[in-house]
Amino acid sequence: MNILITNDDGIDSPGIAALAHALKRIGNVIVIAPDRQQSAVGHALTVSAPLRAVPFHRDGDMFGYAVNGTPADCVKLGVSTLLDYTPDIVVSGINHGSNTSVNVMYSGTVSAATEAMMIGIPSMAVSLTSFDLASDMSVAADYAALIAEKLLHMNVPKDTVLNVNIPTLSADEIKGIKITRLSNSYWNDSYDTRKDPMGRDYYWIVGTFIAPEADDIETDDGAVRNGYVSITPIHYDLTNRKYLQEMKDLFG
Repeated sequence: MNILITNDDGIDSPGIAALAHALKRIGNVIVIAPDRQQSAVGHALTVSAPLRAVPFHRDGDMFGYAVNGTPADCVKLGVSTLLDYTPDIVVSGINHGSNTSVNVMYSGTVSAATEAMMIGIPSMAVSLTSFDLASDMSVAADYAALIAEKLLHMNVPKDTVLNVNIPTLSADEIKGIKITRLSNSYWNDSYDTRKDPMGRDYYWIVGTFIAPEADDIETDDGAVRNGYVSITPIHYDLTNRKYLQEMKDLFG
């Protein structure tokens, strides 16, 4: 099995190193990831600047290619140009911080997996709830390998990505795997107005994550808050099908 790995935290992040180490147990791994932090860039593509892919070494060994672009760039460039084969699966992660609920709309991690799905490659995004770069990634990486191996033998619809979120717990503390829906959580955002050294205003986003379904383990956010690994099948068809007929009646 040939596995393409990417992320949005950058090729030098601990999460992608742990993921690559675990996935080498089940297949041949190639890493193509951003050369810098790309969190919350969504599905952005680079269309007005050249892309470059530079060999990246970790601990003296060739680890993969660092691309001066977005997570979606990495998948698109990797599959179309850098690789002389089509990967069997694309795994994006391990992200530092969960990607539940509305966060899938912002996430570069999820968008990289979505790009792979749009190309026709089975894919999954993997996130750990902790934002601490020093967090132990080994449990999350083991779950990622387990789910990735199963993904190849699952009859997943071609328009579907598996969005995996893993609580920051030991293997013994994790209660199991839940198949979930996206929760109805949302951000209550605001911006701090601050001054730079020249006295000019700048703005820094702050916000509170509101989780009305925090206790509902049938949702992604509720599951990880309550000790479960969450797997949510998501797809990019944003059509509000329940509203189609009403719109047709209104404009027909």
